[in-house]
Amino acid sequence: MPAFFIAQVTVKDAEKFRIYAGEVGATMEPHGGEPVLRGQKATDLTGESDHEMAAIFRFPDLASIRAWYGSDAYQDLIPVREAAADMTITAYEIPD
Repeated sequence: MPAFFIAQVTVKDAEKFRIYAGEVGATMEPHGGEPVLRGQKATDLTGESDHEMAAIFRFPDLASIRAWYGSDAYQDLIPVREAAADMTITAYEIPD
């Protein structure tokens, strides 16, 4: 069953974020991850969000997201992510 993750992002260092954004896709490809949306926040319709950007990625299943997140390739990129942005990453499954 397909699974998705949503990253909510507030950039701290634009140059480091460009590096992270340019490299993260290659870490997902071996696990079947593909981008669905990358966008700037336009407006809050209900409530308030501190994040300025969001990204959604689709994977074949939750196990693939976990394998990607735990992979050496992504783990090596985490220090760049942490220097680049404050980020909340949450995985979602589509219920049967």
